[in-house]
Order: sequence, then structure tokens, then C-alpha cells
Amino acid sequence: MATDYDAPRKNEDEQSEESIEELKARRHDKNSGKVDEDETEAAEAFELPGADLSHEELAVEVKPKQDDEFTCMSCFLVHHRSQLADASAMICRDCI
Repeated sequence: MATDYDAPRKNEDEQSEESIEELKARRHDKNSGKVDEDETEAAEAFELPGADLSHEELAVEVKPKQDDEFTCMSCFLVHHRSQLADASAMICRDCI
């Protein structure tokens, strides 16, 4: 905000004389720009170009846990044994 240093300044008495109505009007002006909008409704209307993947088919082969793998008891991801940080708690290095 630019300040005009040549403009006459108000003393403390003049500043305190501002009316309550004027202060209330300023407060309402600051809040008038806020809009209550449902974010999920706005997100549903927003569509990215080329984002329609309804015709695509996802084919994933799921393999059972191997002998050299473990399931972390913190993040529940399957990791290789080399990522094991705490064997008694079965915690991976990322979760320590």
C-alpha cells in the first residue's frame, strides 16, 4: 500500500472519533469477497482434457508375498527383506 507522506496526518483524537458504523461497514466489506462454495461440487464440474479413461482396462497381476519379502506392521506395504529395520516389530526402514 502506497503512503502519501505529504498528506496531513490525523492525531490520536481524530483517529479515535471514527464511528462504530463506519468500522462495521469496513468489516463487512472485507468478508463480502468470501463465497461459500461446495468444493466437491466444484471439483465434479472441473474436467481435465484427455482425462476420460473409462474405455481403458487395467490388468494387474497380483503375486503372493515371496519368501524374501515381509509386510511392514506400520505402513502395511510389502518390502524386500533388505528394507527390514526392526525384525521383532516387523517395521521397514521408511517407518522408523
